[in-house]
Amino acid sequence: MDPFADTLQRLREAFSSGRTRPAEFRAAQLKGLSRFLQENKQLLQEALAQDLHKSAFESEVSEISISQNEINSALRNLRAWMKDEKVPKNLATQLDSAFIRKEPFGLVLIIAPWNYPLNLSLEPLVGALAAGNCVLLKPSEISKSTEKVLAEVLPRYLDQSCFAVVLGGPQETGQLLEHKFDYIFFTGSPRVGKIVMAAAAKHLTPVTLELGGKNPCYVDDNCDPQTVANRVAFFRYFNSGQTCVAPDYILCSPEMQARLLPALQSAITRFYGEDPQSSPDLGRIISEKNFQRLRGLLSCGRVAIGGQSDESDRYIAPTVLVDVQETEPVMREEIFGPILPIMNVGSLDEAIDFINRREKPLALYTFSNSNQVVKRVLAQTSSGGFCGNDGFMHMTVASLPFGGVGASGMGSYHGKFSFDTFSHHRACLLRRPGLEKVYALRYPPHTPRNLSVLLMAMETRSCSCALL
Repeated sequence: MDPFADTLQRLREAFSSGRTRPAEFRAAQLKGLSRFLQENKQLLQEALAQDLHKSAFESEVSEISISQNEINSALRNLRAWMKDEKVPKNLATQLDSAFIRKEPFGLVLIIAPWNYPLNLSLEPLVGALAAGNCVLLKPSEISKSTEKVLAEVLPRYLDQSCFAVVLGGPQETGQLLEHKFDYIFFTGSPRVGKIVMAAAAKHLTPVTLELGGKNPCYVDDNCDPQTVANRVAFFRYFNSGQTCVAPDYILCSPEMQARLLPALQSAITRFYGEDPQSSPDLGRIISEKNFQRLRGLLSCGRVAIGGQSDESDRYIAPTVLVDVQETEPVMREEIFGPILPIMNVGSLDEAIDFINRREKPLALYTFSNSNQVVKRVLAQTSSGGFCGNDGFMHMTVASLPFGGVGASGMGSYHGKFSFDTFSHHRACLLRRPGLEKVYALRYPPHTPRNLSVLLMAMETRSCSCALL
């Protein structure tokens, strides 16, 4: 018996009824999401603490407030986003109305990950609801406490004829993916992303894949090591390193490494104290499986800072590795934990070559007092996002798209980009029924004169005037 058939049928019937299309309905759903966050803040913070040992600060900044901001933005701009977008016309269509209409796809599947289990469920959900879709949300089974809140509490705040949550692990997700959806939004590993994309291909379903990768961080000799250390340590060890856009490894000269190591030690001690395990601000590894994987990476290279671990607490200390080889596991796979390897390069050219030999990352970071160095790395590499002289602050700008390229993903979202991702952009032209004599020059029998007039009328013309 198919466990999802009834739910999917209910959602499809609701979409077919046109219920989700009016702006008033969409706004009501977004307001429901907002109430969910406001009325269950403590419950959500407790769930995030149970799953990942997230501090109240981390939960507020990276889960609750960022989701609320996304809702507020969608509510403020909803009618403007929905409005038909007029486009320039050629001579042949001057008397017509030409525009792009943003239409909902229909039934959307959102598969969310465990590392930011609230934020990465709600942010795509905001875009999907704002665009007028019905949504099936599959939260991660690994972040069990947050999954429970999303499954039991969230549906009370939304129209349940148009929204549902389904639970399960890889087997259930595989069954789910056998069904036809109108759009699939997946956040997770490249390995599972390939499975999702293959399943979607059977139905020609469009997808957004928010994946990961190894995000390089180039540190130029011309910069203040303590400033770099503060910023890299904060973003590397935030959420205990379990962030898809965290700096994954540092590329720098041996001389900068010698200056950076004591600065990193100083930053780690100031942030988390002499005993980071007792710090309320340092998270824990999500599961035993991931803990064992990360503990295995501690044998790569040489531990310069940290290296301690406690299996009973799923704790791994903020760690820095040096003397790491490119062929070692810590440099072949996304780390996704509080471990930071440093690789030595002899020049900026060598660093750029190293980055470009590998898969395109989700994010790329460059630290330098020289704007020329930062701009050169930006110009000569490719990544989903880029930030000069800081960590993943580009993610906080709603007017910037967030997404990967190549192996780090496809498609983007955040702000209006979320609305556009979950909308079909329908090309529309409305023509009056008259003026048949004018349009008759298209019809056979064809003549050179008619062809010349038609080609001229179909030229794309635009005014690109500039004040000199």
